[in-house]
Amino acid sequence: MADVLLVDDDNRFLEATVQLLQLLGHSVTAADTVAAARKLMSNHQFTHVILDLILPDGSGLHLLEGIPANSKTKITLITGHPSIKSIVKNLYGANIGYLIKPIDLQQLKSLFDEKITPSLRNPSGELHFNYLVGESAPMQHLYEMISRVATTKANIMLLGESGVGKEMVAAAIHYASNVEGDFVATNCGAFSRELIGSELFGHEKGAFTGAVQRKIGVFEQASKGTLFLDEVTEMPVDLQPNLLRALEVKKITRVGAISTVDINCRVISATNRAEQDIAQQGCLREDLYFRLAVFPIHIPPLRSRKEDIPLLVRYFLANFNHEYNGEIGISDESLRRLIDYDWPGNVRELRHAIHRAYIMADQSKKILVLPEKLSSPFSKTQAHTTAGIRVGKTVEEVERELIESTLEHFDGDKKQAADILGISLKTLYNRLNAYGEAEF
Repeated sequence: MADVLLVDDDNRFLEATVQLLQLLGHSVTAADTVAAARKLMSNHQFTHVILDLILPDGSGLHLLEGIPANSKTKITLITGHPSIKSIVKNLYGANIGYLIKPIDLQQLKSLFDEKITPSLRNPSGELHFNYLVGESAPMQHLYEMISRVATTKANIMLLGESGVGKEMVAAAIHYASNVEGDFVATNCGAFSRELIGSELFGHEKGAFTGAVQRKIGVFEQASKGTLFLDEVTEMPVDLQPNLLRALEVKKITRVGAISTVDINCRVISATNRAEQDIAQQGCLREDLYFRLAVFPIHIPPLRSRKEDIPLLVRYFLANFNHEYNGEIGISDESLRRLIDYDWPGNVRELRHAIHRAYIMADQSKKILVLPEKLSSPFSKTQAHTTAGIRVGKTVEEVERELIESTLEHFDGDKKQAADILGISLKTLYNRLNAYGEAEF
């Protein structure tokens, strides 16, 4: 039986989690402020501390100051920001765990299993929804969106920079949906104007010169499954009404045919353009946008989830070792270089770098050899800023950067930021007022 201190200012969460921990047979003491928790910790040594970082009277990080680095007390952070996890791990060692709300019984149970490192690991150890790698807060948010939409038939638009893995996310949604039909992927940017109708809807034999036999279009190929339309904003605007009508009436007409064919598939579209750019540049009809983006999902860039880089590197290395029947690893120094780089080309660029380094690997030492410069000719010239959390900063500075970087990630959306941080909207406003951050 563990002796647990649970610290969180969300009373409903506090009550529910106390009940779950007691159900597991543990002794639980609850506190909802830093002051109350500090008083309890001064009079008693707990075996486990489950701790929210942002509390009404200060940062939960202050509570860690009273715990020696060699303490056997196990600490589990309840937060939604990966950089905080990394800095606290560096300071306080391997006893640090990491959970994101909502927390279920199985996650709590894993905290007390000596054979399992407390974390939000995927049960398979690598892949979520059979395709995705990552345990950071942005990815956990993405997994939640996938879980929610997978139970519906809503059309989805994936938004994100080039290289973030939009097709992998689309395939993950298809996998999570557990549908009968196939996953069919096509690139709208690759269609010629003359053949868009044929590619999407198919054609009959003799419909045009070169149509020597009937062709089934991607809508029919994806029957009872998922159709992925990549780069949908590159489709000529004057040809978009045909796609719009197909989505509205759920019927298509093959080129050269008279009768219609019923269609039954979820459509997942994708673009690397920002939503604001889509509207301002007029590259997608407004009515078509609302048909395609019933449930828009933003895929985070790699620079916003750097703690996933070691997991991705390990995953890519495992694949290359299997493909080439090798046993190549990576040095700590090389891994640090990969983490420090900004990856403007996102996961695609990282995989390319690992593949190149694998080919150049030191076969005697069995380790990757990275090039002197990681940047590619296609790297974006603009610099991207992320939270600069490092040893030596005060707790207040760390907390402020946590809040500001989370707000920046969600384009100033305070509700989303508060949800991912695991705090109330009122607490967030109080912090921002204290910082004087009028621009948010």
